[in-house]
Amino acid sequence: MYQIMDEIKQGIQYVFQTRNRLTLAVSGSGHSGLEAALFNTLEPGDSFLVGVNGIWGQRAAEIGERIGARTHQMVKEPGGHYTKQEVEECLAQHKPVLLFLTQGESSSGVLQPLDGFGDLCHRYQCLLLVDCVASLGGAPIHMDQQDIDILYSGSQKVLNSPPGTALISFSDKAKNKIYTRKKKPYSFYLDMTWLGNFWGCDDKPRMYHHTTPVISLYSLRESLALIAEEGLENSWRRHREVTAYLQGRLQGLGLQLFVKDPALRLPTVTTVSVPAGYDWRDIVKYLI
Repeated sequence: MYQIMDEIKQGIQYVFQTRNRLTLAVSGSGHSGLEAALFNTLEPGDSFLVGVNGIWGQRAAEIGERIGARTHQMVKEPGGHYTKQEVEECLAQHKPVLLFLTQGESSSGVLQPLDGFGDLCHRYQCLLLVDCVASLGGAPIHMDQQDIDILYSGSQKVLNSPPGTALISFSDKAKNKIYTRKKKPYSFYLDMTWLGNFWGCDDKPRMYHHTTPVISLYSLRESLALIAEEGLENSWRRHREVTAYLQGRLQGLGLQLFVKDPALRLPTVTTVSVPAGYDWRDIVKYLI
């Protein structure tokens, strides 16, 4: 099983475009990746800055509050995104140890630009945490090049693997934050010092931590192999072209896309404004 786990690590490093040694798959849904990131990097009293432009930012903020972090929310209306100027003002004001942004906000269909945000955070001694659950494989992301400190995703979106595993990676800066905590994380199950050892991310003999979802890991390994075979650039281009076709046909029907700027539309999730005279509840009920 260790060989499969090692191959999964290599696959995650490829799709994340990183060489981070602390890279692994958490046994749990994509949401467990969010909790693993926050439980390991935040301590009570830490300042935590959250971009809330949809459901995932809301959840990150709630988890931060449960941990006891001083949580500050940058709230945007659904469909909004963040500029570096807006973020820098909040970094200067709140002096957070961690900033959370969602690359692909699936609840609104927004694609958050990320270039320059990692460098900006580091100038304020802040780590950058990015959720790419809904965007990985469909939109370009370069963890190392974009100076992202913590990146997590899920197995069941573009990767087409069954739900149940969360991909996650930590930069050396983030790893240092974890290993120099004042107190142990509240969660033993998601403790990265244990999980990192279990996944062979340190130089120590591996120790058993928990029973892994073996079938899910085999599936994830195959999914990562398939996207590597296709090539990330080809996957990004395929999603971009198919989404553009879908959006064009929807507009041809007279429907309005919710995200107005084409550059900010998520290639994996297309959102449509409810036409006048219709109730969204009726539409959802019909679709379900």
